Amino acid sequence: MHSVTVPRARRARRLAVGVTTAALTLLVSAAIPGPPVRGSARGSAYMGVGVLAHDGRSSAPSMQRASQTEGVDVASHQGNVDWSKLWGGGVRWAYTKATEGTYYTNPYFASQYTGSRGVGMIRGAYHFATPDSTGGATQADYFVNHGGGWSGDGVTLPGVLDIEWNPYGDDCYDKSPSEMVTWIRNFLNRYKSRTGRNAVIYTATSWWKTCTDNYSGFGGSNPLWIARYASSPGTLPAGWSTYTMWQYTSTGPTVGDHDKFNGASDRLRKLAKG
Repeated sequence: MHSVTVPRARRARRLAVGVTTAALTLLVSAAIPGPPVRGSARGSAYMGVGVLAHDGRSSAPSMQRASQTEGVDVASHQGNVDWSKLWGGGVRWAYTKATEGTYYTNPYFASQYTGSRGVGMIRGAYHFATPDSTGGATQADYFVNHGGGWSGDGVTLPGVLDIEWNPYGDDCYDKSPSEMVTWIRNFLNRYKSRTGRNAVIYTATSWWKTCTDNYSGFGGSNPLWIARYASSPGTLPAGWSTYTMWQYTSTGPTVGDHDKFNGASDRLRKLAKG
């Protein structure tokens, strides 16, 4: 009797541990989303979707620099964000995904965009580019028409072109470097003609080198938001001697993606004012 009961008890304990581990894994996975699987529904992409898979992650910045201002970026997978908690943790600016291609608008955009402003943050909107679906000018129009505009109210940051790895297919969206540069230029030119502002370019140096052949022509006009999960931004794409924003982690407090503005809050307000 004893020899039968003990193995059963051990199996029960192992089963309980397995269930607990699985539950914890599900909770972590829900809190920090992974990149969309190739072939997944379009619209699921977000800022930094390909950074971990292609560039990995190393140590985070060792300390908060007084000369930099903490920010976050969010999309639909963060849902209803606790903006008050983020503000209490020192976050002073935020970007919300507004659109992707010409086929997707973030259903949480309004609440995320107004929620961040409601606690005092300066905020803006970003567009996830899909150059394989429609032209750059067409996507810029879609972005501006669905939340990506700008106003000189002092609390609205210029729109962002999120141009990075394609989570749905070929990394460079089946475009040659020259074709990609033309697509980006068309987007930027249309955005400026519609809003009067130069859009911020969000990208990773390794993607930029591969997919634009490290083109240097945008550095003189468009602010750079660099993606690198490490202790420093590292080497920047050609044409930029400094960065304006830096996405430094995807595992920060509350929402995952945390960023640093390369300046104090007065410079952040200056960027918003234009």
